[in-house]
Amino acid sequence: MEEEEASGEAEAAEPFSAEIYAAEAMAADMDPWVLFDTRKTPRAEFDGWLESNRPSQVSRFGEEGGLSGPVGWIAVVGPDHSPSVGDVSGLQESWEKLLASGRPISFQTVKELALNHGVLTGKWLMHLDTGFKVDHAWECIARATLDGKISLAKVSPRDPKPENKHVICAYNQNFTDEDQVMRLDAAIRSTGVKCPLSYKPDVYTYLGIYRNNRWKLCPTIYESKFDLECVPRRSHIINKVTNLEFT
Repeated sequence: MEEEEASGEAEAAEPFSAEIYAAEAMAADMDPWVLFDTRKTPRAEFDGWLESNRPSQVSRFGEEGGLSGPVGWIAVVGPDHSPSVGDVSGLQESWEKLLASGRPISFQTVKELALNHGVLTGKWLMHLDTGFKVDHAWECIARATLDGKISLAKVSPRDPKPENKHVICAYNQNFTDEDQVMRLDAAIRSTGVKCPLSYKPDVYTYLGIYRNNRWKLCPTIYESKFDLECVPRRSHIINKVTNLEFT
């Protein structure tokens, strides 16, 4: 659902290109996923699955000659994961009414819609070059998900455009619960991942709010940078809505 995050490209110059990102994201979601569900699959099979499906080696659009088909995402479902998407159809209907009303669009109005319809999930995003970096980071996140430290995680496969990066997404249940968002950051950092992170509520994805959107909303609401010089090492997390630092 995050194709603009998956691309990792610099912001396009053309205005309102969010619609393009939204269409690409929908295409990725509709294509087959490579999934390891820890609730159904024996743990003993995980190492082999992980080795066979490294993101740098899995092609987003399949291999030439039809040896393999397109892959939307590679994902691991944690042992305690319980889907909670809320009323997405109702959310989108309310969004259309809000747009028709002419009321100003802000983070608060979108948050209000999300709360009204129970669409509260969100994810920390990390962007990485293809090759060892993404494979190593994904293994760390995937194993933490296997162990139940993360509810759900996914990574984008290799894109044919060499400038495009992979995105890893690690999910939590409620983007309005700041303590929960911070705990997920801590779980990610405890795996050894040190790259910058950004946090996006799923409500933005469902409403097609990507970068370069017509409402000039930033589609991510937190950013996390790991401080290598601090003892003990920790993240510095900024709320991008309020510009306040949490840690």
